[in-house]
Amino acid sequence: MKFGVFDHVDDGGLSLAENLANRLRLAEAYDRLGFHCYHVAEHHGTPLGLAPSPGILFAALSQRTRRLLFGPMVCLLPIYHPLRLIEEVAMLDALSNGRFQLGVGRGVSPIELGFFGLDMAEQRARYEETLEVLLKGLSSDTLDHAGEFFRFDNVPMALRPVQRPHPPLWYGAGSPDSIRWCAHNGVNMVTLALGERVRQGTDLYRAEWQGDPGAMPLMGVSRHIVVSDSDAAAKAIARPAYARWRQSMARLWEDRGTVFPLDGHLPAEWDAAEAMGHGCAGSPDTVRAFVAREQTAGGITYLVSALMFGDMPVEAALRSAELYAGEVMPAFG
Repeated sequence: MKFGVFDHVDDGGLSLAENLANRLRLAEAYDRLGFHCYHVAEHHGTPLGLAPSPGILFAALSQRTRRLLFGPMVCLLPIYHPLRLIEEVAMLDALSNGRFQLGVGRGVSPIELGFFGLDMAEQRARYEETLEVLLKGLSSDTLDHAGEFFRFDNVPMALRPVQRPHPPLWYGAGSPDSIRWCAHNGVNMVTLALGERVRQGTDLYRAEWQGDPGAMPLMGVSRHIVVSDSDAAAKAIARPAYARWRQSMARLWEDRGTVFPLDGHLPAEWDAAEAMGHGCAGSPDTVRAFVAREQTAGGITYLVSALMFGDMPVEAALRSAELYAGEVMPAFG
């Protein structure tokens, strides 16, 4: 099993410069400690995401790391012009010598997409056409396309990615249809599902996969993880940090006087969230047992851990990552 990191780059009370500097410092640690990939969310107009242009952070990260893969989880395709995105992906893949990972999605927040004037009735169609153009442009010498939203006539693709035909794809899958799409198209899958739904998703992926079993893409879940010297110390770090992160999650809806759509799925307090299976805060022994349960029960091959969130001190996140990599990950090969 492989281990990655997911990061909203949310507001923790520091300046933007300090927040981004801390993320680069953490990325250097993830690189040194042997994490597989660093995934960054894309959000707009909200304290949940202070890296709304993830490519800028990735450009800096590409020069501060050597082995760590990285990419958006996910790039909100309906708000992008595909030609500009093709060029950005190719540049990031070149800057990192082929370490860029291309997470794609439609976006889950109608409020954020509305900031860009997106008609939500067009969301799926725009996503599908943008993805089609993006993959066509990354893998062709010239771009030709005639669709509902975009037209390109013999546009030279002067920038080509290092990874051919394009960087590996990632998708945040939840529904059976999205899991089937991932399996049929060789796309790495990450889900936020809990309990038996995780196993249902990985079983479905395996059943739909038609390629070499040894070449199967990763099937992962995302969880909040805090590791410290004892369970009590880890929970003391997780509780306030999670509460701040959760407030950022709901801010856009609450500011508009509407109900946060994940209110029932995502408790406001850490202890309730941990009890539901959203994560684990504990000693290396406790976290190791949690990871083993996730692997066995869910059939996953990838665990994506949110290691820095809310107002967690960066030193605590660094210590957590070191304990995780040194005393938890080795137990899983």
